[in-house]
Amino acid sequence: MIKVNGRNFEWEKNLTVTKLLQKKNYTFPSIVVQINGKFIPQAQYETALINDGDDVKVIHLTSGG
Repeated sequence: MIKVNGRNFEWEKNLTVTKLLQKKNYTFPSIVVQINGKFIPQAQYETALINDGDDVKVIHLTSGG
C-alpha cells in the first residue's frame, strides 16, 4: 500500500511515476511529483520506481493572474 496525496492506493511491483499518473488519470499539463518528500524530475518519471509504503504527492500547477 502507498499513499497518494494522503489517500491509500494499492501498490504493485514495478510501479513507476508514469504508471501511477496513468492509473490515477492525472492528465494535467504541469505536474510536480514528490516521493517521500523528494522531488522527482519529469525526465525520470518513466524510471522512478515507487516502493511499497512510499508517500507520494502529486501536485498540478496552475497559472493565473
